[in-house]
Amino acid sequence: MTQETYLLVGLGNPGRVYLENRHNIGFMLVDRLAVRLDVRFTRLQSRALVASAIRGERKLILAKPQTFMNLSGQSVQGLVRFYKLPLANLLVAHDDLDLPPGAIRIRPDGGSAGQRGMESIIQRLGTDGFARLRLGIGRPPGQLPPPDYVLQDFSSSDLALVNETLERAVEAVLAWLEDGVEAAMNRFNGSTA
Repeated sequence: MTQETYLLVGLGNPGRVYLENRHNIGFMLVDRLAVRLDVRFTRLQSRALVASAIRGERKLILAKPQTFMNLSGQSVQGLVRFYKLPLANLLVAHDDLDLPPGAIRIRPDGGSAGQRGMESIIQRLGTDGFARLRLGIGRPPGQLPPPDYVLQDFSSSDLALVNETLERAVEAVLAWLEDGVEAAMNRFNGSTA
């Protein structure tokens, strides 16, 4: 029996300095799922750290592009080609300024909403026809420019909500893997708060 392969890509920036940044919530989700599935990121493939897990009849590849956010499409394109994936088996998780902290939104397709990693992926794949899991980080306070805001660490007061959001997002990814994007949308779109 052949296992069908699925790919979850979490977006972020490589390096310790970015580890707790709002922009790295996609990496945080993939890391949390790796712990849940008891797998480790042991290899570099298509310029991404990857781990693989078997869940029932499906193989799930977890990926964290190491190209920096704005070039994420290079890794995603390489992984999609290597695994010969239909785009229905791709899910990209990323931060979203337009959603309040605690909100998650799964979509079967759509634009980048200005998220540079998503712009890169859409450009490299030549389509926006793949699922995404948007993780709300809210708008910057006052006059703080968005690029500065996304590269700030989550505040200590944010961490409880971030943890709850990531737990729900892990469940949403597993629902996507097992039941498809529509089922995951129906069960998980909304706010943790």
